[in-house]
Amino acid sequence: MADEVLIANEGGVRIITLNRPDRLNALNGAIMAPLADAAADAARDASVGCVVVTGAGRGFCAGGDLKEGGADKAVVGANPDSGSRAEQSFVRLRGFMETSRLLHEMPKPTIAMVNGPVAGAGIGIAGACDLRFAGRSATFLTAFDKIGGAGDFGSTWFWTKIVGTGVARELFLLGEKLSGEEAFAKGIYTRLFDDEVLRSETLKVAHRLADGPRMGFRYMKQNLNNAEDWAFEAQFDAEALNMGLSTQATALIWREARKASE
Repeated sequence: MADEVLIANEGGVRIITLNRPDRLNALNGAIMAPLADAAADAARDASVGCVVVTGAGRGFCAGGDLKEGGADKAVVGANPDSGSRAEQSFVRLRGFMETSRLLHEMPKPTIAMVNGPVAGAGIGIAGACDLRFAGRSATFLTAFDKIGGAGDFGSTWFWTKIVGTGVARELFLLGEKLSGEEAFAKGIYTRLFDDEVLRSETLKVAHRLADGPRMGFRYMKQNLNNAEDWAFEAQFDAEALNMGLSTQATALIWREARKASE
C-alpha cells in the first residue's frame, strides 16, 4: 500500500489513515487509488470486524486537491480507446468513489474518526461510514458551491439519508462551515469528544464492535441499508430472513467456542 494511505491492525479493528497531512489529506490520484484498494481489502478480510477511517495530522479530509487536479489529473485528450475527456473523467472518478460504496456496504461496522476539518469529497467518505465520532476541533463544510461542483463520493445521497432532505439542502446550497458542536447538534456527528480522547474513545467502541456478534452485525447492517430504499413489506421479509440467519450463525459460533474451551 502506498505511503499516502496507512494501514494498521489492532486486534479485529482495521485503521485506515489518509496520510497527506501537509494538504489536510486532500484527495489526489496518488491517494484515491490506494484508498479504494484499502477499503476493498478491509471488506474482504475475514479477520477484520470493524473499520475505522481517519486522517493524519490535524484534519480528516479537505476534499479534492484542486491544486493537483483532483481525479482529473490523468485525463488526456479525447481518443478512440477511452472516449471524450468527460467520459474519462467519469470512469476515473467513479472508480475512486468505490471507497464510499464499500464503506457503506461492507458487512461490518465502519467508523469515521473525524479529527479536524472535513470538506468536499471528505464528507462523502465520512457519510459512508455507519458512525461518525468527532473531536471538538472538527468542522464540517460541504464546499462544493465554492468550486461550482454538484457533489461526489456519495455525499448528496448519504447526507440526505442521514439528516433528511431539508437539512441536506441547507448544507449543500448555503455551504456554511459548521463547528463540531453545530455539526453534532444537527446529527452530522454521532458522538463528540474532547480532542485528546477522540482516538481512545473511538477505538474503545471499535473493539467492542469487532469483538461482538459479527454475523449479527452483518445482517443488522444489511437490514439498515435495505431500509433506506426498500418497500415496507420487502423490508419485513428481509428482517424475518436475516433474523433467523444471524441468530443461527451466532449460536453456532458460540457452541463451537464452548466446545473449544472444554
